[in-house]
Amino acid sequence: MVTSVAPRVESLSSSGIQSIPKEYIRPQEELTSIGNVFEEEKKDEGPQVPTIDLKDIESEDEVVAGETFFNLPMEEKEKYANDQASGKIAGYGSKLANNASGQLEWEDYFFHLIFPEDKRDMTIWPKTPSDYVPATCEYSVKLRSLATKILSVLSLGLGLEEGRLEKEVGGMEELLLQKKINYYPKCPQPELALGVEAHTDVSALTFILHNMVPACNFSMRASG
Repeated sequence: MVTSVAPRVESLSSSGIQSIPKEYIRPQEELTSIGNVFEEEKKDEGPQVPTIDLKDIESEDEVVAGETFFNLPMEEKEKYANDQASGKIAGYGSKLANNASGQLEWEDYFFHLIFPEDKRDMTIWPKTPSDYVPATCEYSVKLRSLATKILSVLSLGLGLEEGRLEKEVGGMEELLLQKKINYYPKCPQPELALGVEAHTDVSALTFILHNMVPACNFSMRASG
């Protein structure tokens, strides 16, 4: 069986194309329902996201290290490429079509497990930028602590003992933290494409570090 591998979206973006390939064009019924969530939020009838102040939680801003990685030359990033055909999903990649229509998402990404330490595959952690490994290690420890705090608050809010939800998703031994940095190269027809299509995360918690570009984010997933 021959497996078709999508080209890197960054390569398409930098090639000078004026029209995106048909595989990246979303269906008309989907396009009509897509809006700018930041503009919608300003309207009274738009989605209102509650803000919860967690001022006691301190963390490093790890976005800069991820952005530096995607600014590297393509050949450098390809050293950390994944191999989805063989089941190796961790590393640098582009989304393959996963629906009958064969549509693709306008994004490249870097994905790997960051916690617990004994389950890390350090061979796919970028050596450039030089601060990527220490920044990610420190960030994972702080985020793991944050996951415990949020699961504890949710447990108490549900009338359960404080550590119940964390125990149900695996506890300190089995709860995994996986990081995905989404990268959306400039698109010549942004009104026709989506960086990430509608989906449901399979994780217990998803932490999103947003840079205020619609559909562009750095996410961490906690799952048992």
